[in-house]
Amino acid sequence: MKLESFLLEILVCPQCRSALTEGGTEEQPELLCAGETCGLAYPVRDGIPVLLVDEARRMLDDTLLDDPAALRRADHDRALLALAGSGARVRTALRLAEAAGLDRLRPDGRPRAVLVAGHGSALTAAEMLAALAGTASLVAPLPPTDAAPVPRIDRATAPAVFTAGLAWQLPGWAGPLDLLVISSAAGDERGLVALAEQAYARGCAIVVTAPESSPLAEAALQVRALPLPFVPSADTSDAPADDDRERGRATEPDLPAEDPAALWAHLAPLLALTQKLGVTPLPYDALAVTADLLDATAVRCRPDAAAYTNPAKSLAARLAGTVPLLWAEGPVAGAAAGRFAAQLAERAGRPALAGLLPQALTAHRGMFTGQLGAGADPDDFFRDRVEEPDPLHLQVLLLRQTAEETSGGPGQAGPGSAGQGFGGAPEEEDGGPAEVPADDARPRSFGVTRAHRLAAAHDVRLTEYAGRRPEPLHALVELVALTDFAAVYLGLAAQS
Repeated sequence: MKLESFLLEILVCPQCRSALTEGGTEEQPELLCAGETCGLAYPVRDGIPVLLVDEARRMLDDTLLDDPAALRRADHDRALLALAGSGARVRTALRLAEAAGLDRLRPDGRPRAVLVAGHGSALTAAEMLAALAGTASLVAPLPPTDAAPVPRIDRATAPAVFTAGLAWQLPGWAGPLDLLVISSAAGDERGLVALAEQAYARGCAIVVTAPESSPLAEAALQVRALPLPFVPSADTSDAPADDDRERGRATEPDLPAEDPAALWAHLAPLLALTQKLGVTPLPYDALAVTADLLDATAVRCRPDAAAYTNPAKSLAARLAGTVPLLWAEGPVAGAAAGRFAAQLAERAGRPALAGLLPQALTAHRGMFTGQLGAGADPDDFFRDRVEEPDPLHLQVLLLRQTAEETSGGPGQAGPGSAGQGFGGAPEEEDGGPAEVPADDARPRSFGVTRAHRLAAAHDVRLTEYAGRRPEPLHALVELVALTDFAAVYLGLAAQS
């Protein structure tokens, strides 16, 4: 609902007294402060502007996001470059896995269980594998169970990385009928080496993904495991030095940031292996298409794409100044939501809660009725707000996979495929996950409908994204690739 022009002429921002302009979406309109330093967006509810600072959200300063050169300077560890190379990394991992002997593997049958041990994005890859395998196969991620200090070689050397002292324990029921997959980006974890030896003593089949010549790769040969090489990121040794970056490293030198694209170096050989074993029912070309989809997302989310055409920048702007609730319908979207929560913490320094519908409705209900809910009553309407920090409000991001939206075979556009988007809006081919309009008339599950009602009842913004690919792996890839870029952009903009 558009406001009358005379209202826009007389309304001003209560924080800085600057003019207001219309913004937001048709379903959730807003009035945006035009001040250079304010950056508040005020909601419009039932056609009535709510000009309260407590009810406003802090907008993202998109001047950095629209400046590719500034983005490159701010991206000290080249996270955007790493994400852009995810497709090439998948292709390299698949090629090296075949060269290592995966194409010559002739399994007698499926293992009783697939255990995947690791930490960080290796565990995320295991959770994604479990979501894709469904209930047909038992896939169990093995997180570390303990940690021990790793002594320094001498006082002059930097402290050992914390993950080098992690420890793992094989379940008591694991034995000759099971497969253990160990995946590591560094290959120096003593606990993973001990786990491989423990699995060998129990007669488990073992596959190890680790950098060549690493201690873990050498241990794989000793326990007769199938060694698969881990593909590192592109060389960034010529990256310019930066004092702020060095200070950040010195703060927690034993807890370095993880390569944001390492997930694909873990997931690609893992999927190739389980596809060979029949654990994941993937089409023959599913992994090659995965690399193509990552490339397509990198093009759409490239740094020189304007914020209004870049879906990752737009998503980052939506999440600015909010506490996101990342809800998901189904295990595939749930894996993407969990990954996004981890990347928001790692890359943007933002807390987020992830949950699966319908249980997320009861688990997170208190967030809507508490102080973060937009509809919560203020404690004192007349208090002085000038010196108060910017308020934080909830925002729900609902991820779904709508496989039923696509009909027909390859190259045939169904109702939710390329050519026609949600609500009948035209979309570009291979446009990635689509934002679902609030008034979309397509059928929804009761859990999704109730989520919309809960958000609307408490004036909380709910944005819904749907992966439209009929193949669950491809829907997962596009959701994860989009949200990975969004987390990096949000973190870079927050630094400006």
